[in-house]
Amino acid sequence: MPSAQATDLSSRCELLRSLHRRGDPLLLPNAWDVATARAVVAAGYPVVATTSWGVAGSLGYADDEGAPGEEMLAAAGRIARQVDVPVTVDAEAGYRMPPAEFVAALRAAGAAGCNLEDTDHAAGVLRDPGRQAEWLRAVRDAAFSQGYPLVINARIDVFLGPYIAGADPGSQSELVSEALLRANAYAEAGADCVYPILLSETDALHRFTAEFPGAVNIMYGAGTATLAELAEIGVARVSWGHVLYLEAMAHFEERLASLQS
Repeated sequence: MPSAQATDLSSRCELLRSLHRRGDPLLLPNAWDVATARAVVAAGYPVVATTSWGVAGSLGYADDEGAPGEEMLAAAGRIARQVDVPVTVDAEAGYRMPPAEFVAALRAAGAAGCNLEDTDHAAGVLRDPGRQAEWLRAVRDAAFSQGYPLVINARIDVFLGPYIAGADPGSQSELVSEALLRANAYAEAGADCVYPILLSETDALHRFTAEFPGAVNIMYGAGTATLAELAEIGVARVSWGHVLYLEAMAHFEERLASLQS
């Protein structure tokens, strides 16, 4: 018989999954510690999402798996223990952990969901979509074998790739076909939602959401549509990524400077 703790985590996973509705997006202002997670809940949001940039920064590391995975997941666990809503964890590219070990660590942290991105940070390149799909399937299978209905948000870094490579990003419309190929492969492998990070140009955004039938996560920020427009085109999830963390730090630095004037 499953423990009460396991049952509670399963319920949080299923609640998180149920909140992914095309046209009625789940809003996720990303937190980076217990204090900000509590603020998200107090403001009435039904889910807490973490930002790897903010969590890593608060621990003294750079983003993109600059922090040890065990420290990142320990921070996620502290957040999950202190809020009474599902927590979805920005788990970067999985910290080079074997799928079963990675899933067990997420479960121990109390994560209802996770983001998993398709950048190989060690090499600074996008992973092959077929191999990434195989890895996502292994994560899904490991979760299933542990009786853990983990919600997987598969990040697609096609639109981020040119910035990683230091190249001219060009038009996003040129990259939609590649993003859709990855989206379909990841969904078939068991992802509940796909996250084409930085997708913002109107034509590209409309084509992607029209041609991909599943749940889509869009990062809100400069250049993106309004929340009402994102809902109208069928987005299921909107997150803020590292934006709130950077804004909070900028405000803190401004206040520090003002104390000396």
